[in-house]
Amino acid sequence: MADISDDQMDNYRDAFSLFDKMGDNCIALGDLGNAVRALGLNPTEAEVKKARADVEAEGIERIPFETFLPIFLSVQRNAPKYSAKDYIEGLRVFDKDGNGTISSAELRHVLTTLGEPMEDEEVDELISGYEDGQGCVNYEDLIRMLTTKE
Repeated sequence: MADISDDQMDNYRDAFSLFDKMGDNCIALGDLGNAVRALGLNPTEAEVKKARADVEAEGIERIPFETFLPIFLSVQRNAPKYSAKDYIEGLRVFDKDGNGTISSAELRHVLTTLGEPMEDEEVDELISGYEDGQGCVNYEDLIRMLTTKE
């Protein structure tokens, strides 16, 4: 863990502490996925369940930061590395006219039914401002916005 800067470690500890509801420098096992997500990762529920099962097998219900950090780093290390181009290519399949847009209804259907489904409210928030007058979304602009780090 020598490759973690002091600033990164502080960020990890700060995010972890947001889920420490008892003030004992531990978080409930049920908050593991949310704590990992608070640090910018997006593990699937299956990944979270596996990490939880590993800890539950030890009979632990609350985990200290020292147990959380290796779990977080493992999820980070195993996170898929997709580029904006990969996502754009995936959405191009739905671009019937080849003009860089797909209908917002079709995008909503894909996002709420395939893979790890999103809620309708999440999709609304995601496409807000990217839908044109014909009910289409420029998926290249949307993906660039989502993959650009501020």
